Amino acid sequence: MPQKQTRKQSISATRGARKRDEDSGTDVGDGTDEWSQSRATVRPPDQLELTDAELKEEFTRILTANNPHAPQNIVRYSFKEGTYKAIGFVNQMAVHFSQVGNLIPKDSDEGRRQHYRAELAAGSQESAKVVTSETEVLEEEEEPKEAETEAGSQTDVPAAAAEMTEKVVEEELRAPVQPKERKLTNQFNFSERASQTFNNPLRDRECQMEPPPRTNFSATANQWEIYDAYVDELEKLEKTKEKEKTKTPVAKKTEKMALRKLTSMESQSDDITKVTQAAKIVERMVNQNTYDDVAQDFKYYEDAADEYRDQEGTLLPLWKFQNDKAKRLAVTALCWNPKYKDLFAVGHGSYDFMKQSRGMLLLYSMKNPSFPEYIFSSESGIMCLDMHVDHPYLVVVGYYDGNVAIYNLKKPHSQPCFRSTSKSGKHTDPVWQVKWQKDDMDHNLNFFSVSSDGRIVSWTLVKSELVHIDVIKLKVEGSSTTETPEGLQLHTVGCGTAFDFHREIDYMFLVGTEEGKIYKCSKSYSSQFLDTYDAHNMAVDAVIWNPFHTKVFMSCSSDWTVKIWDHTIKTPMFIYDLNSAVGDVAWAPYSSTVFAAVTTDGKAHVFDLAVNKYEAICNQPVVAKKKNKITHVQFNPIHPIIIVGDDRGHITCLKLSPNLRKMPKEKKGQEVQKGPAVEIAKLDKLLNVVREVKTKT
Repeated sequence: MPQKQTRKQSISATRGARKRDEDSGTDVGDGTDEWSQSRATVRPPDQLELTDAELKEEFTRILTANNPHAPQNIVRYSFKEGTYKAIGFVNQMAVHFSQVGNLIPKDSDEGRRQHYRAELAAGSQESAKVVTSETEVLEEEEEPKEAETEAGSQTDVPAAAAEMTEKVVEEELRAPVQPKERKLTNQFNFSERASQTFNNPLRDRECQMEPPPRTNFSATANQWEIYDAYVDELEKLEKTKEKEKTKTPVAKKTEKMALRKLTSMESQSDDITKVTQAAKIVERMVNQNTYDDVAQDFKYYEDAADEYRDQEGTLLPLWKFQNDKAKRLAVTALCWNPKYKDLFAVGHGSYDFMKQSRGMLLLYSMKNPSFPEYIFSSESGIMCLDMHVDHPYLVVVGYYDGNVAIYNLKKPHSQPCFRSTSKSGKHTDPVWQVKWQKDDMDHNLNFFSVSSDGRIVSWTLVKSELVHIDVIKLKVEGSSTTETPEGLQLHTVGCGTAFDFHREIDYMFLVGTEEGKIYKCSKSYSSQFLDTYDAHNMAVDAVIWNPFHTKVFMSCSSDWTVKIWDHTIKTPMFIYDLNSAVGDVAWAPYSSTVFAAVTTDGKAHVFDLAVNKYEAICNQPVVAKKKNKITHVQFNPIHPIIIVGDDRGHITCLKLSPNLRKMPKEKKGQEVQKGPAVEIAKLDKLLNVVREVKTKT
């Protein structure tokens, strides 16, 4: 212990001597600060001498981020526009210093290796320092211990214990010290922040529902009932096995393919039907925006030039309806829906009998001119159609192959609900016209058809099949009958092309033939005609009763003429030559004296007998190309428009100008008389004039 004290005293003495030497060695001038020394200001010779007011004057300088050395008139070539264009934005950044660095991510393999090497180097240095310091301490402590052991070593046990402890300490010191993992701080994360958010209180919501209805079902299962059920199941399995055996492998493959198609179609239809109604509404809204100018013309436009014309009118083209699937098919039939006045049906087929192919039935709406509302396709061309007055969803069609069929718009299937067959009395020639009639005594639906085979057939829907009755068989009057060697008489068959039923007299109807004759027939007499008219020199294309006057009907033919008849007189009342084959005629629903006709040269003709008895008050080309032939025309029941179809499958909607739909003018002090009686009287007045002329001649 005394030795330790002397060593500490000596160390403190040496430190004090050193301090005195340092104090004694300092000079007076060395410890003074530099700022306390006086300094002389040196002015440049060209410096301005300013007064205090000038020195105190403040000058504001605005610093901006714009680079004054950046160019302002850079142009580059635009390949889109083909010219040089000035660039509006120029980079304003100026780089004063840049150095390329090599940073390595900590998580990469090279980063881990460098981190491990640095830790090993730091750990080895620290362990070496610790070993040297501890060995010095042990050497100092060994000297007094040896003195104590020599003086007081009376027994050997404590000495051995001390030696053992020394060896353990030496081994611990010599063992390598494991380096501690040092956390590397990210130099860029210089601050740590934390925030406490507000926790929203939890709320429970409950609702009470009505329990689902429950019913108890109970039945007794006897042994024989179980047996019968098993027997039925076995019979079904045997039948299916027999069917599979009889089928060829090709038929099996086709059935599998059909089933796959059906399942895929069903899955698609399930997805589509969910948005069908919404998609239709959106489609109509888009079309209304697209064809807004046409819709405005349809509703409000009136040709002001009609006031300056001499009782002549014009047709304003509105919408054009067409479908890609019916491009090369002619329009063979047109019919407005009796309930929905914006909906009309179009039949597509072919009048070229050497090029017969498929047919289509399309239903368009004026609210959506871009795409049809309903599409039905058929293997044979559709030649005629008609829509039921009381059931507007039923459409009857006649095919080129002689069949008739009924489509139900409520059931969107591609196949018709009812169809005739060769067993059920189908026609042997094309069906040229079909017409719905009033229901029979048992309230069964009923329609008539006429064909080139000379038969006029009445079809009745009884339960789920079509029942036919031949009403009349057309024969050419005045033709010679030939007898076969067996003694049978052969008559020349009259080929029916068109027919129409009287508005008031149910049993009376007119039939036009390919020979140019018109027969007045009755449903009651199947072997005799009520009257015969030598109407035309070629086939009769259409026969139509006047919607107001019960005695008047109109006919047209390929011999270029349109004739108006009184069925009580065998000679025509009016004859109009249109210089081209007439495809179709139609009476106007608002006037007994107005009618329209279309010709194969692409023109539409509108007549008003009350205005001009001798010629049309409107002759206007309707189709774009001269080669296009117009096949059919129809008036809308309530709107002042007509639709015409051509042999290219296009349907054009046209608006009648005011001169083509003149109504009776108001007289002072008198009310305007309207109604069927006025229309009948107006046409009667014209007919009486013609009758007087004919009686005089």
